[in-house]
Amino acid sequence: MALDQSALLELLGELQSTDVSDRIRLATQKLYQELIDAEATAFIGAASYERSEGRVAVRNGSRPRTLTTTAGDLDLRIPKLRQGSFFPSLLERRRRVDQALFAVVMEAYVHGVSTRKVDDLVKALGADSGISKSEVSRICQDLDEDVAAFRERPLDAQDYPYVFVDATYCKARVGRQVVSQAIVVAIGVAADGTRQVLGFDVGDTESEPFWTAFFRSLKARGLGGVRLVISDAHSGLIKAIQVAFQGVSWQRCRVHFMRNVLAKVPKVAGPMVASIIRTVFVPRGKASLVKAQFGEVVRMLERSHPAIAEMLEDARDELLAFTGFPAAHWQQIWSTNPLERLNKEIKRRTDVVGTFPNPAALLRLAGHVLIEQHDEWDSADRRYFSDASMALLNTTGEEDSIPELIAA
Repeated sequence: MALDQSALLELLGELQSTDVSDRIRLATQKLYQELIDAEATAFIGAASYERSEGRVAVRNGSRPRTLTTTAGDLDLRIPKLRQGSFFPSLLERRRRVDQALFAVVMEAYVHGVSTRKVDDLVKALGADSGISKSEVSRICQDLDEDVAAFRERPLDAQDYPYVFVDATYCKARVGRQVVSQAIVVAIGVAADGTRQVLGFDVGDTESEPFWTAFFRSLKARGLGGVRLVISDAHSGLIKAIQVAFQGVSWQRCRVHFMRNVLAKVPKVAGPMVASIIRTVFVPRGKASLVKAQFGEVVRMLERSHPAIAEMLEDARDELLAFTGFPAAHWQQIWSTNPLERLNKEIKRRTDVVGTFPNPAALLRLAGHVLIEQHDEWDSADRRYFSDASMALLNTTGEEDSIPELIAA
């Protein structure tokens, strides 16, 4: 792509007034920006302010993007569209997460808490010559602003009938001690069938006050229309759900429950017991058939494993909460599997660091992993549930009765 005469004169003027060490960076930045703008013009079908019959979209400002290269950090602008989205092929979509990881590693390195593993990663990232505290501070500030904006965005544009919540744990330094920190995450299925990351936070433990404060923060941002919350049976979490979502149905994750069961039976009997319980969760299309099978499983286990049969009976209502919702949704709402996969991605990224220099660094990296996942869901062609499927929530019947809508 050739620059026009005015662009060349502008670039030459900038280079002449710039230190020699910065000239390559400026030239590279100009080249990258021109390539991005050219790709945007081809994508839209028209240049800025150009009238064209082939135009398929309209520009709506731009958003900043910092690209780290061997020539230095390039400050680029990515065009935004009024409808749809554009992302240049020149850049990597997951660059945000990589930069967050880089910032965490650099922060650990600067504060002298890095391990040999972190030192090796620093060298692999090409920063073995060192990085200043001010540079780390600048990177972290930019990243923290992105996380804060995402965590504070309003949620009142539509209802969220289904909300999944779960937590995973990582190590971070608090004061002079290395302690375990809980990363709590909430994702929701919106009324239009799309999945969204609703919120996340980092705390010392999964206590009732911590979960309650987290849920209230979501409601303060406009979370409403919740009909079912899916989670494990952590005592603090259950109490917080009862307080924050009073009257809303609660589905106990079948996967977590199965782990609790297998921990209480001999290893040799585990596969058999698990196979029997799984028969409850074979899609049958009618709530009455599922409940009948549940009763049959309890009777079978009373003879061989009475303690497990008692566990099932005590958890009957919370394990079968999904039957009060459309049968087409059952397989997607009877466990926290969607969050389990997301937690694995968080752990994959955080395991690279090992011990975080502070909880803020952990929130920063986990937050950008979640923001990237949210963006992927937002731009995906396929939704979690279709419009027709979500419309079933507004129908009632003898077999698929659902609770009244409760504004959270």
